[in-house]
Amino acid sequence: MRAWSFPLMLLALVACSPAQKPGRSLQLEELRGQWVVINYWAIWCKPCIEEIPELNALASLPQISVLGVNYDGVSGEELDQQLEKLGVAFPTLDTDPAAQLGVARPVVLPTSLVLDPQGQLRDTLVGPQTLETLAAATGQTLSGPEDE
Repeated sequence: MRAWSFPLMLLALVACSPAQKPGRSLQLEELRGQWVVINYWAIWCKPCIEEIPELNALASLPQISVLGVNYDGVSGEELDQQLEKLGVAFPTLDTDPAAQLGVARPVVLPTSLVLDPQGQLRDTLVGPQTLETLAAATGQTLSGPEDE
């Protein structure tokens, strides 16, 4: 697999979520040391909608940040309504980071870009994912009920 190195200190992405004020610049450098999953989704994409709870669960794991990208570029109140309708619990980027990251914009949804803690692209996951496949792509181990 080809690994890409990104100039994380120069890359500023704007993210919005209930926990983060709209318009606040998010420096990917702030996420250094964590796995980052950038997920492309759309309100009309049924597999995307089915994947949202899996991404919400992934975002609750330590050392992982999940960031969403609305494929249609929706913003403002319309984006807020879509986020609420789908129950998206992770920040959504205001701009598509593909060009800044040096990767092609996805043509299939959902698609997730997986960046390792050093900021290198480790995987591109195409199609709906489960918590298990997302955890595996980010080097996480999930404890099952028998492990508790």
